[in-house]
Amino acid sequence: MPTDAPLDVEVWSDVICPWCRIGRAHLDLALAEFEHADRVRVTYRSFELEPNSPAEQEESVIDHLAAKYGGTTAQIEGMVGDVVGRGQALGIDFRFDIARTGNTFDAHRLLHLAREHGRQDELKGRLMDAYFTEGRPIGAPATLEEVAVESGLDRDEVRAVLSSDRYAADVRADEDEARALQVGGVPFFVFDRRLAASGAQPPEVLLGALRQAWQAREASS
Repeated sequence: MPTDAPLDVEVWSDVICPWCRIGRAHLDLALAEFEHADRVRVTYRSFELEPNSPAEQEESVIDHLAAKYGGTTAQIEGMVGDVVGRGQALGIDFRFDIARTGNTFDAHRLLHLAREHGRQDELKGRLMDAYFTEGRPIGAPATLEEVAVESGLDRDEVRAVLSSDRYAADVRADEDEARALQVGGVPFFVFDRRLAASGAQPPEVLLGALRQAWQAREASS
């Protein structure tokens, strides 16, 4: 591999996954400490936690999680409280009381569009903020259109994507690859196709993986 090529970090994640939001923050912290951060290219790969969900869920996130996992409301609130606390330590304002979940397939299609325009990181961040903090229905076309435009994408092109099946095959390809890699949960980080880390690993773990991947490429060049 040419030494001037970027070090690729691929992250399989979903925009409604709180641990993915925490993992994104941890990766940002790791990159801030990485000596070659300007040579890193981060790509977000598609992964749907609930591929069969409707575009919009009417029930609250707490009720939805209780039904999904079979726990009591009190148990789910306790679990969510832990996530909220972890988020606060990172400057993330998780608002599960107003979050409006839904199908994320179209969000992933737009992330592929954003990648083509060099705006994927911006869109990923805005989608997560829209869902976790702003209480915007993440599966609604109107929400997706506005968030994509806020992220710097062209409105007409965004509408064209949402009204078609463009990038559907790209989303499926990412998900097929996740199965091939035996991804059991997200976030799932792959560093330069050399090593992987599963879960919202601490920043120091991700930093160590970045350095190890960089050293491996230098040793093989």
